[in-house]
Amino acid sequence: MTARMGASPLRQDGTGEGAEAPAAGPRPAAAASRALAALSAARGGLFPWLPVLMSLGIGGWFAAPSEPGAPVLSALGAVCAAGLVLRLVGPELAHVPALALALVAAGALLAAGRAQTVAAPALGFRYYGPVEGRIVAVDRSWSDRLRVTLDRVVLRDTAPARMPDRVRVSLHGDQVERPEPGLTVILTAHLTPPQGPVAPGGFDFQRLAFFDGLGAVGYARTPMLILDPARPGDWSLAAHRLRMRVSQGIQARIAGQPGAFAAAVLTGDRSGIEAATDDSMRASNLYHLISISGLHMGLLAGFVFAVIRYGLALVPPLALRLPAKKIAAAAAIAAAAAYLWLSGADVATERAFVMAAVMLAAVLVDRRAVTLRSVALAALILLVRAPESLVEPGFQMSFGATVALILAWRPWRRLSGRVPALLRPAAGLVLSSLAAGLATAPIAAAHFNRMAEYGLLANLLAVPAMGMAVMPAGVVAALLWPLGLEGPALWVVDIGCRWILAVSDAVAGLGGAVVAVRDPPAAVLPVLAAGALLAGLGARWLRLAGLALVLAAAALWLTATRPPLLIAADGALIGLMTPQGRALSRPAGAGFTAESWLEDDGDMATQEAAAARPGFTGPAHRREARVADRPLRHLTGKTGLSALPEACRDGALVVLAARAPEGFAGDCDLWDQRRLAGTGALALWPERGKWRIVTAREVTGDRIWRR
Repeated sequence: MTARMGASPLRQDGTGEGAEAPAAGPRPAAAASRALAALSAARGGLFPWLPVLMSLGIGGWFAAPSEPGAPVLSALGAVCAAGLVLRLVGPELAHVPALALALVAAGALLAAGRAQTVAAPALGFRYYGPVEGRIVAVDRSWSDRLRVTLDRVVLRDTAPARMPDRVRVSLHGDQVERPEPGLTVILTAHLTPPQGPVAPGGFDFQRLAFFDGLGAVGYARTPMLILDPARPGDWSLAAHRLRMRVSQGIQARIAGQPGAFAAAVLTGDRSGIEAATDDSMRASNLYHLISISGLHMGLLAGFVFAVIRYGLALVPPLALRLPAKKIAAAAAIAAAAAYLWLSGADVATERAFVMAAVMLAAVLVDRRAVTLRSVALAALILLVRAPESLVEPGFQMSFGATVALILAWRPWRRLSGRVPALLRPAAGLVLSSLAAGLATAPIAAAHFNRMAEYGLLANLLAVPAMGMAVMPAGVVAALLWPLGLEGPALWVVDIGCRWILAVSDAVAGLGGAVVAVRDPPAAVLPVLAAGALLAGLGARWLRLAGLALVLAAAALWLTATRPPLLIAADGALIGLMTPQGRALSRPAGAGFTAESWLEDDGDMATQEAAAARPGFTGPAHRREARVADRPLRHLTGKTGLSALPEACRDGALVVLAARAPEGFAGDCDLWDQRRLAGTGALALWPERGKWRIVTAREVTGDRIWRR
């Protein structure tokens, strides 16, 4: 038998297929040496794993129960430096493991450094009074109210050191003036610090606000007053002002929700989208069409690329003398950059631009554009730029869908020749929608507790209209707008938007269009991601391990249980699990908390319906239930506070949505707002006549965004 001394035991793409079987009964040291040698030989195909390794460090930093101190960060720095040194000057067998350790440590250091960079003052108390500031963003709130974000904030009787850099205020009631970026305004508002999770282990808005630079949130019931108009020379808000003008121009020519949808797609201004449209788009799995994402950026860049490339090809003298493909790629990058600037450069749009720019840059250097390496490079850039994006659903869904499309395209190229030419485009669309849907469905379900049963159908009907009508006509309208000739192009945009919204409403109206999903344990998504990556990118022998991890994540999700009793962080609401579902102590008030609890339970009931379930009895200010043979009492309002001495007896668990009088003592386990302020929301399990209590502060830990 001829020895093949120079052959790599792994294929060039690093999948591990075709590896020679090791000799029987190898010594452990020899087996380890061969494994390292195989890894070293395959390092050219390991580039897609680099962002995965960095993500391990970033995810570990976010999952830490307490803020890593200087000793931990110093150790991570030493590991990173040692790994880089070994990669550069160490033995070849150590190159891959050393680089892996360096990337994991670098990910944790990047996350820690980013947190220190964005740290800003946050309001440490409840505030009511005048709020002055400059409008830097306009959008809509969870309750469908216009909402403004202010910087250069001034609060009455508040020291500069305690002044938040940015605040976000929902505008209730009629406004005399339309909010526009650049205006300096004053309004009377209720402000509070950004709140933590509504339940232990739930979505942490406080962390999101910290990385967004928000130091306070609140609402105003009185009209805002303009103190100073937008200054023409303020270039920091030039894109905001242009976006709002273009958005208003679009909505003036396209009436109703089609115009608001067109403005959202073409400019990023979603302030005109109504709650009913939002709900319909989510129920039909078309909400990704509203948020400027990889689809929009890809369609715009692809349209510009195709028009310029094939336009030059129609002029033979130019086609023979100029690199048409590279010129088209450069123009597409410029168009994508302009789209990024106009739309406000939020995280999702920035992510889409980086992915598109990396792939177009590959064309400029004569490389394949759509590969796992280009996706990995885009992920690395984004993780270095904003490590916190790893824990956001947009990042997870974007890259999950892109990787799934690339992996699905490989077998499609082999099989497409067997499909009739007339059916090939439709078959390709079905395959791409199916691959992206399967990759993103569990992520969306984990974050939003909803699954759209007919999402594939809706996307098959709506996405072609976006790609063939809305985005191309939008580009043409932008080019013709300065000449006043945008009318016909906007008519095409109008038709496409009306079709998409009609599809959304029709699909959302189908029976069983939305299925509620229970909130998964924290470990599910990391385990699921690890399994999917091993199954999709790993060597053949690792694919079974990946499949096992996916099944383990599914089993963990399906067998998870929800807390029998939940208490809100301010004591305003209690949720008791019953055979009919979670019963709530109040039919109104604390609406966001109520909706979040029910969604996490996989329950589609309204707050009013949940409050009508058997469980609580008594008047509105003093609700009572019995759990594990122990009284549970909920006191609200001034009447509830006055009833505290009578309610605090018999060893009851008493929740008071107020502060108990100083020095109050009674025969009960009292949780008032003073005590809850130190714990956050509570989850309770009755065990042997006692309560096992888990607090939100225990789960989230003492992190920098809590301080």
